[in-house]
Amino acid sequence: MIPRYSREEMVNIWSDENKYKIWLDIEIHAATAMENLGHIPKGTSAQIAKNAKFDVDKILEIEKVTKHDVIAFLTNIADSIGDASKYVHLGMTSSDILDTCLSKQLTESADLLLEDLDKLLAVLKKQAFAHKKSVCVGRSHGIHAEPTSFGLKMARFYAEFKRSKNRLLAAREEIAICAISGPVGTFANIDPKVQEFVADKMGLKAEDISTQVIPRDRHAHFFCVLSVIASSIENISVEIRHLQRTEVLEVEEFFSKGQKGSSAMPHKRNPVLSENLTGLARIIRSSATPMLENVALWHERDISHSSVERMMAPDALAVADFALNRLVGLVENLMIYPDNMIKNLEKLNGLVFSGQVMLTLIEEAKISREEAYKIVQESAMKVWSEGKNFLTLLKQNTLIVGKLGEERLESIFDYNFYIKNTDVIFDKVFS
Repeated sequence: MIPRYSREEMVNIWSDENKYKIWLDIEIHAATAMENLGHIPKGTSAQIAKNAKFDVDKILEIEKVTKHDVIAFLTNIADSIGDASKYVHLGMTSSDILDTCLSKQLTESADLLLEDLDKLLAVLKKQAFAHKKSVCVGRSHGIHAEPTSFGLKMARFYAEFKRSKNRLLAAREEIAICAISGPVGTFANIDPKVQEFVADKMGLKAEDISTQVIPRDRHAHFFCVLSVIASSIENISVEIRHLQRTEVLEVEEFFSKGQKGSSAMPHKRNPVLSENLTGLARIIRSSATPMLENVALWHERDISHSSVERMMAPDALAVADFALNRLVGLVENLMIYPDNMIKNLEKLNGLVFSGQVMLTLIEEAKISREEAYKIVQESAMKVWSEGKNFLTLLKQNTLIVGKLGEERLESIFDYNFYIKNTDVIFDKVFS
């Protein structure tokens, strides 16, 4: 994890200290379950829980010799447990510890991301309602299309991230899995009731069937969901970047006192946050393909997935947490310029009303769609080429005026027409 793009909360989840704590919890719960079943002497689990201690640095030193992280851990805690250490890890494999721990870390990470998403949804909702009626131009292919509102833009992103939250909740449930099944997953050396007990104590669900490892389709799903969240982060970031262009300037990232935009040009105020988020989204999405490739393991177990997960899981989740929090601040402090939105709407001298003029001719003047399109386009092209006012040109068309009248024609040129159903949309999005 790169400190620049990592928050302390997520770093702590993936720290060695937390990892070994989870390992120890698993071992203690397993010993407790075995004691309850009468498989190890009474009082053993209490002795283990009371005396077991680990030292991160010593574990790493031992691992240099053993070349095995779980054995290094078990060797280290045995020093503090004493004779009862022979009942630790009884009938278990390294995968039981590693995979159950990974599940716990992923669920803890998901919980943090869910908090992030709730904060993001709150600020998106706030901006959506604040600018519910702030009319702006909608663009298709980057070209002026028809009016919309900035509130509707924010509502759209709210709905998108709400879907992401629901996907993450489902992915969290799917990855919250405990497997304590011993070599190749047969429970031959450990009672299935141990798995049930440990799962309950760890806030996880017991795996129905596994090999020696928890099936990696669960992990693949989790990181695919994370990648979708990343794409949504990029989606809103790209929108902000385009809207901040000098020629547009409908919104702008907050520029704090003392902030510098360029080392060469003192006037610059750049969309650095949304640009950064666009890049971070690429990093997060890069985890999806390796995790999908981890699904196909040899027979009951190999470790080709291990290096991928050790590297990409902490990094992708740290960046996702950082990016969501950065996006929260960006949206919350976004400078929004409704006056510029109106100025941009008016740049094409009324062309944004062309579609409604055409529909009115079809519906009220009973002109065919083909003919109505032709009539309106003739005037529209003159606006493009000659810079004339669209309404003025339409008024010069005797056919249009004869069919509709000037007063009806003028009434079409009303921005409020395009946001008349905003309340209906908001009711659906925010209900």
